[in-house]
Amino acid sequence: MRAPPRPLPSASSGAVQRGGADKGGNVNGVRTPSHGRRAPERATGPVGRLTRRREVAELVAEAGGGPLRRTLGLTQLTLLSVGATLGTGIFVVLGEAVPQAGPAVVLSFVLAGVTALFSALSYAELAGMIPGAGSSYSYAYATLGELVAWVCGWCLILEYGVSVAAVAVGWGQYVNELLQLTVGRTLPDALAAPPGDGGVLNVPAAAIVVLAMVVLLRGARESAVVNTVMVAVKLAALVIFCAVAFTAFHAGNFRPLFPLGTAGMTAGASSLFFSYIGFDAASTAGEEAKNPQRDLPRAIVLSLGLVTALYCAVALAAVGAMPWRRFEGTEATLSQVLVHSVGGGELWPILLSIGAVVATTSVVLTVQYGQIRILFSMSRDGLVPGLFSRVHRRTGVPRAGTVVVSAFVALLAALIPLGDLADATSIGTLFAFALVNLAVLILRRRKPDAPRGFRVPLAPVTPLLGVACCGYVMSGLGAGTWIAFGAWMAVGLAIYGLYGIRHSTLNRPAPEPETTP
Repeated sequence: MRAPPRPLPSASSGAVQRGGADKGGNVNGVRTPSHGRRAPERATGPVGRLTRRREVAELVAEAGGGPLRRTLGLTQLTLLSVGATLGTGIFVVLGEAVPQAGPAVVLSFVLAGVTALFSALSYAELAGMIPGAGSSYSYAYATLGELVAWVCGWCLILEYGVSVAAVAVGWGQYVNELLQLTVGRTLPDALAAPPGDGGVLNVPAAAIVVLAMVVLLRGARESAVVNTVMVAVKLAALVIFCAVAFTAFHAGNFRPLFPLGTAGMTAGASSLFFSYIGFDAASTAGEEAKNPQRDLPRAIVLSLGLVTALYCAVALAAVGAMPWRRFEGTEATLSQVLVHSVGGGELWPILLSIGAVVATTSVVLTVQYGQIRILFSMSRDGLVPGLFSRVHRRTGVPRAGTVVVSAFVALLAALIPLGDLADATSIGTLFAFALVNLAVLILRRRKPDAPRGFRVPLAPVTPLLGVACCGYVMSGLGAGTWIAFGAWMAVGLAIYGLYGIRHSTLNRPAPEPETTP
């Protein structure tokens, strides 16, 4: 279904700006409307330029008349978030979290899930108010100003782009496991591991990113159909794992519950928060949803509830079937649990490995989709180059942006180990989530009467708890992760200073209102 026709400019909205994609006009034959974008706020000096904001009504109007096509309903949006969330976090990262937390890893999932829940409620309220493609980047632009919006967008690039690379690395691990179980051979380390893990190039990880790019280039509706099939497969795989693993359950594996103390539980939650990244993917589809104000909040909350329940069940079954100390150094963790702890030969591990390959493919597809839409929104605002907002007329897809993002992510996946990617993703996500919680509080004060399809319960307590939980989980990440995050932020601020602040569309003078004879 094609996007609704672009509203004609009026005296109240201003004339449509002219020019190419880098000027907010035609993008590869499709016009990206400006909807009378206003002049920058007139606070004087550098501080005024850094704190200028987009109006909520302006963002809503821009989303309503953009070139992306509205083809996604509630089921597709919910499965988009489930597809983006349910993958490497449970199939692979569990093996890294259990040695940190011991049997308390089940509670680590709960802690990470509660942290995600507070932020999910805030996302739900803002997604119903501002149904654009920019997710928390757009929310920050409307509340905290351009500089903070840029920082948030830069964190989202870290969250989405790096997490796709991490998931792709996990996909390669399960491909090797499947090959070992079926033909007794694996890919050589030189071609299946990055330099930091004893290899030269992780070819499978790069290959799955390229495959996802091919699917995404076909269009949002086609990508959603593929994702729906893959989500069904991975849900079935995890349900089968729980059913089989519980046949080998030993309650003694949970004694003592906290062998590494509560600090170990927190460290486990910090690593496992990677497992919850992606529930906000529905918010990046705001301009491709049929009824965004109603469906986006529902999709976000439904997907997180489903994923959290399944995570806790899988962690309980895994630790109950295999003593926690044996998780150290495992790859394709859930498959290893079935191989070493459950009878029945190789049938169940093979089925699980097939499910894991499909599951991680789904995550690569959906998270890559979200990354491309966020850059589309930032490009439309002028903060990154115009090629990311050029939409192909036939497919309704930002084609150039899809190719550039996919190439970058494939390179990361081929060269960087999984653990480093997962921790870097978690810290960027937690920072962005904290900003979303703050945005809810600010908009409640500035726009108390604005239409909201969903309202965070018990505000301001709930958003404040969201900020506190994000900070607490961030404290469990290592010093190296914080140093890498600081370096990432320094690079981002340099790019904003050299490019974004100069090319922002808010630099343009307000268009003259149209007059009638």
